[in-house]
Amino acid sequence: MKTTPDGLASLIKSQHVGIAFEESAALSPAQQAFNKLIAQIETQREKLSAWDSAHRDFQQKYQREFMPLINQHQAIKIQMIYRLDEAFDKKGLSKAERSQLVDLIIYLAEPILAEREDEPLADLVDKYQAEMEQTHAEQTYADQNQITLDSDETEQWYLKTLLAEMTGTDLADYENNHSPEELMRLIQEHLAASDAAVEAQMEARRAAQAARQSKRKKTAKQMEKEARLQAEAQAVKQSIREVYRKLASALHPDREPDPIERARKTDLMQRANQAYEHNNLYQLLEMQIQLARVDQSALGQLSDERLQRFIITLKAELKSLTSEVQQAAFNFHHTYGIDPAERLTPTTALRFLAREVLAAKRQALSLEQDLAGLRDVKAVKSWLRAMQGLLNPW
Repeated sequence: MKTTPDGLASLIKSQHVGIAFEESAALSPAQQAFNKLIAQIETQREKLSAWDSAHRDFQQKYQREFMPLINQHQAIKIQMIYRLDEAFDKKGLSKAERSQLVDLIIYLAEPILAEREDEPLADLVDKYQAEMEQTHAEQTYADQNQITLDSDETEQWYLKTLLAEMTGTDLADYENNHSPEELMRLIQEHLAASDAAVEAQMEARRAAQAARQSKRKKTAKQMEKEARLQAEAQAVKQSIREVYRKLASALHPDREPDPIERARKTDLMQRANQAYEHNNLYQLLEMQIQLARVDQSALGQLSDERLQRFIITLKAELKSLTSEVQQAAFNFHHTYGIDPAERLTPTTALRFLAREVLAAKRQALSLEQDLAGLRDVKAVKSWLRAMQGLLNPW
């Protein structure tokens, strides 16, 4: 239910939704509850409007101040990647240091390539990916040469042991001439049979549970709760329908001879239809006040019974509106990749961005200093030692 306030819904300061308090007569509990809900709804509407404004302001500052710094970071990192590429083939680097260079080049380049197309950089990464895979293959080959057990015998023994445990049989029941393929087939057959048995048991349990539920009679408390919920739902529909019909009668454009006024009423009728479609009692009451169809004194004349119907409707609106505010906050964090642990509000969002801009400026300065320091092989070796914790923090 969309409840973001617009121009029509902005209340005249001297007239707002609510029941006026008169010194001669205190408000009834229903009237107090009505006013409290109206105040809570107005608070949530203000929060939702504040998130809309904060998003616009944040986006402008983000694009104007933060994104140029991110682009600057990427440009410096690309220069660093090519500087490291130049150092890779120079004398003076050990095999371990060249391996670290490969890791750093890929580490720096992959996030950049995930956000933009850069064919030369992608080709460079492919070259070092192949280098890394070759190193890995050589290491794997060396590890395999250290294995003394025959791999087929090891696999056969493992599968025989697994099958014996699954079926509860003795390991000796399976001949040594069973190939790994035959043992795997026996395991798969056993698993298939077990799955079928489990599914049959589950289906039998579901059928028994459904039969018990169909025979089980509802308790008096359950029936009372269902009746209450049905009555509340009916009250919600009735209260909204009553207000809507009065508005529709006053706004019906077909009854208006003046073309300009007819166009105005057509627009207002569309707004009323939308509010009615979304069960938005608050906005319908708001429109009534704007059109001078009711005022605070008229609301004060409503019976407690009718107010209780309004209260049920307004509680549902408040719940929906509160969820919208929470969703707006979540969407804001998600859009800009902000950690949900940063419990931002519309008021603190711009201050948070100002801190991020400052941190990004400092990072850009640090990256430039690192780039300037990669002058020769000796400087690269020193920088690699300092960077060891980046890829291997533990």
